[in-house]
Amino acid sequence: MFAALLTTLLFSFSALSGRRLSNHLPGSLANLVRLILAAAVLGTYAHLYGFGVSGPAFTLLFVSGCIGFGVGDLALFQAYPRIGTRRTMVLVQCLAAPIAALTEWIWLGTVPSAGQALFGAVILSGVGVALMPGREDAGPSGGLMVGGLFGVLAAACQAWGAVLSRKAYAVAAAQDFAISGAGGGVNAAYQRLLGGLLVSGLFLLYLKLAHRPGPDARPANWSRAWPLVIANGLCGPAFGVTCYQWALSAAPTGIVLPIVATTPLVVMPLAHFLEGDKITLRTLLGGALAVGGVVGLTLVR
Repeated sequence: MFAALLTTLLFSFSALSGRRLSNHLPGSLANLVRLILAAAVLGTYAHLYGFGVSGPAFTLLFVSGCIGFGVGDLALFQAYPRIGTRRTMVLVQCLAAPIAALTEWIWLGTVPSAGQALFGAVILSGVGVALMPGREDAGPSGGLMVGGLFGVLAAACQAWGAVLSRKAYAVAAAQDFAISGAGGGVNAAYQRLLGGLLVSGLFLLYLKLAHRPGPDARPANWSRAWPLVIANGLCGPAFGVTCYQWALSAAPTGIVLPIVATTPLVVMPLAHFLEGDKITLRTLLGGALAVGGVVGLTLVR
């Protein structure tokens, strides 16, 4: 549980720095650069003190990164301009956990207890209440159905990437190759990042060769971007994903993903104090419901 909570906090700081980074770099370029930075940091540890790109779980973790980091992130950035940030977050955060739990049940036979399922549903309900756009929020720019499909795809990729990681740990354990704790999380995150780097790099190469600007193309401002690239890369794909993999090595996706789904709720008070974002009564009520669900999930067995 501690690793999942730490993941949520780190992902929150990653989201804040990512929001600012998007003002200075195109999204596809920013994503690739932060993944390269994170892979360099984690790869240094993995090759010096871990098992690098070896181990029986490498293929599954690499494919997990291709799906979760690669295809999932591309779908996410296609959903944002079509249905808006809040609608996208509601779709992804509230669908990823049940899709992952169902997939893990069918494929790996992991069934959450009634209490875990109940509190997981409470968490996702709170997230949905807090993030659902109100009447005062601007509507989507267009392509509601297409944007919704991209949002569902992003949620499915996040879920399947997590389940593949769980399968990778099971395969490694069956061969007496332990991947556990923070150190195992670092190495697993590195192997996943390599998959994400491949997909992100190929997509950026396609944009260059096809002479197509990205969906949010803008001139790069590297002098302002570098500090944010470092902050985003370390809090997100480096240490955030390390804690995420650490959590998945110890608990099923049906427990980890609902906790991580509260990340947008942690972002809101941070954005309020750091950037002056408004917090509504509905946000507070939804946040309280989600936090209550997290507390319950940490206590129930």
